[in-house]
Amino acid sequence: MNFDEIIDRKGTHSAKWDAMEALYGVPADEGIAMWVADMDFRPPACVQKALQGMLDHGVYGYYADDASYRAAICWWMKSRHNWEVDPAAIFTTHGLVNGTAMCVDTWTEKGDGVVLFTPVYHAFAKVIKANNRRVVECPMVLNNGRYEMDFDSYDDILDGSEKMVVLCSPHNPGGRVWSREELEQVAEFARKHDLILVSDEIHHDIVMPGQKHTAMALIDNIEDRLVMMTATTKTFNIAGSHSGNVIIPDEKLRAEFAQRMMGLGLSPNSFGLFMAEAAYSPEGAAWVDEMVAYLDGNRKVFDAGVNSIPGLQSMDLQSTYLAWVDFEGTGMSRDEFTRRVEKDAKIAANHGPTFGTGGESFMRFNLATPRAIVEDAVARLQKAFADLQ
Repeated sequence: MNFDEIIDRKGTHSAKWDAMEALYGVPADEGIAMWVADMDFRPPACVQKALQGMLDHGVYGYYADDASYRAAICWWMKSRHNWEVDPAAIFTTHGLVNGTAMCVDTWTEKGDGVVLFTPVYHAFAKVIKANNRRVVECPMVLNNGRYEMDFDSYDDILDGSEKMVVLCSPHNPGGRVWSREELEQVAEFARKHDLILVSDEIHHDIVMPGQKHTAMALIDNIEDRLVMMTATTKTFNIAGSHSGNVIIPDEKLRAEFAQRMMGLGLSPNSFGLFMAEAAYSPEGAAWVDEMVAYLDGNRKVFDAGVNSIPGLQSMDLQSTYLAWVDFEGTGMSRDEFTRRVEKDAKIAANHGPTFGTGGESFMRFNLATPRAIVEDAVARLQKAFADLQ
């Protein structure tokens, strides 16, 4: 796979490239899109081949007999994550934002609290609020440049009306790979406060060399309240297929979720299923390994360049392809450093406050793009903050 190939996505209905001018004021003709979390790479050939097979067949009818699709998921989770998945535990949702919303809808009521460890992926708060539930923020501590959860302080934040906690593992936007000990603490927190634990692990395949992701399903004494969320979409850059998996070990929770899915008439589209089954294969695994090695190179280029700018600090990226850059050291207001990024450097990046408490001085940059674009972005940022050199 040639990850250095620059593929022009402008004018292709790309949210990332075609919406940045309207949302960020970054001109489409000369701007760099580094906000939406999809990659500027084509997926592996096995996925393209699966789609070509559908096209050659030419009939796009209803999909049935998903045994091979479920088997592919089980094979992937066992071979890549040492996690034995019961095929009957797998539900396919319209992506994992939909999966999160389905969990909120199934196991909470209006006015209930849903706990988030902030800053965290902005879509969680969005769907919680849209469902008329309360976002209960448990702010993380920034300790020596990395996020940690402060469970001693969280007990005082909760008032007993909370019904669910959503964990982002690995963490977006900070890129942390949580240790087994930290995951055990999350599990204990969920048990102590009688919370359904939803673990969004969409980035679990994009882990930098030397790091080890542990699936929450491998933690003891949590199965009765655990909901796992995984997907091929982030790993293989097929987010437009809008498919994700909600995997529920407990039979009681499984029945409740199945009932809600049926009540809403939800079922997956066949394109996503064909693509996922093809991706979860030895060929797909080899592509992922190559892709992660390339992203590791991008990470090193970006961090070296950005961290050379006085006052800027790119958080050490253990997982994901999303750099989380702190501008607090510049002494600038958020409006000022944002203006420099968008108007001077002409880069569209996510604004930190959308990720909740703790994100005020940050911006998030997507590094899943050809290295030449990453190098261009670094040069632009260095120029935009040249007065600090």
